[in-house]
Amino acid sequence: MTWPRSLALRLALAAGLWVAGGLGAVAWLVTDIAVRQIEATFDARLSGLLDAAVAAAVTDAEGRVVVARAPAGADFERPFSGAYWQITAPDGSLATSRSLWDQTLPAATSGHEGVVLRDVSGPRDEMLRVAERDLLLPGATGTAHVAVALSRTEVEAEIHRLRALLLLTFSLLGMGLVAGVVAMVVAGLAPLRRVSQALAEIRDGRREQLAIEAPSEIAPLVVQLDELIAANRVTVERARSHVGNLAHAVKTPLAVLRNALDQDRPDIETARAEASGLERLVQHHLARARTSALAKANAGMSVAPFVIAEEIANALRRIFVDRGVSIVVEGERGVYVRADPQDLTEMLGNLMENACKWAHGKVLVSVLATDSKVLVTIIDDGPGLPKAERDAVIGRGVRLDERKPGSGLGLGIAAELAALHNGKLEISVAPSGGVAATLHLQRAASNAPT
Repeated sequence: MTWPRSLALRLALAAGLWVAGGLGAVAWLVTDIAVRQIEATFDARLSGLLDAAVAAAVTDAEGRVVVARAPAGADFERPFSGAYWQITAPDGSLATSRSLWDQTLPAATSGHEGVVLRDVSGPRDEMLRVAERDLLLPGATGTAHVAVALSRTEVEAEIHRLRALLLLTFSLLGMGLVAGVVAMVVAGLAPLRRVSQALAEIRDGRREQLAIEAPSEIAPLVVQLDELIAANRVTVERARSHVGNLAHAVKTPLAVLRNALDQDRPDIETARAEASGLERLVQHHLARARTSALAKANAGMSVAPFVIAEEIANALRRIFVDRGVSIVVEGERGVYVRADPQDLTEMLGNLMENACKWAHGKVLVSVLATDSKVLVTIIDDGPGLPKAERDAVIGRGVRLDERKPGSGLGLGIAAELAALHNGKLEISVAPSGGVAATLHLQRAASNAPT
């Protein structure tokens, strides 16, 4: 059997089959019980008439079986009324009811004890139910046989009416139940249709999220869909951010490259250098895009920020050796954060390198853990930033001093990566007057890398 693709049709069909099977079995059982009851009542009536016929049979002075009075309780006087009695004397002579007229009941069975019930064909080929028994009367020369018959026409008609009524009743009941089940299925699936309509509206841009009330059974699905839509929206915004960062970063190198090539004597070395720089920028942003795409896959990773900060500090000490910048890493060595090691390296690398560029002589990196967060703060003793410029430096390609090397993307990338790992970057004033950049990251559940 091939089931329809529609869930509503499947449920309705399954309910219809179940209702049809269940009600069919119940209808058969009820009909069988009712028919048996009707037939039992009919047989009881027939047995009562047989007792009346037996009571009417007596013997005369010569020992012959005669009928003292006709049995009452049925239409035995009207010819072919459907109610008949017949007494067979020991010598074979018959005494019959007026209703038999010139007919007789089929030959009686003999040699049995008690009452015998059987169906026979009677006058005018009508079906009769016969109750008969042997009777030994006082003074009789032998055993007489008494039989009473009633037509089955009325009882068969009653049984037929009962079956038709039960069939109609159970059919209407079944159709009502199936209609009720279909209505319940349609009503039960209404929330799914609302979800489908809301998704279509989101696809068409008419709404931003599902935000619909749903039954408890599908409420988690609605929540997950809203989270998925939000995550996709973040992914799209992040992709736009990458494109914007890349576009901003390549403007200056492209201008320099164009100027180097538009001269009467092209400056090949400058062009080659700018081309290499462009290639590095493109590779950098492609790597950022790949990292963003894999952020969810790396959500279960953890890393120790203290260890990463020490490694970066060792590298920066060699780079800024001429300026004599002192880089100190302190705090809790054994705490871990939920982040990809490469992402954390890039976040700390950008922030620590930026601090070294602006510091007069010292950069301090501290790692502090709370119950659920880890705060990594990079402090320099440089000139600091006015409050109006603290948020601006996190923007794309913002460089407050064009004389400093770099593309102006470091702080923005660090902020994006922090947000990618459910954290944030906060810029504030250090006690020394310089800049304090604090990464708020989620603490890992266990102090072991995964």
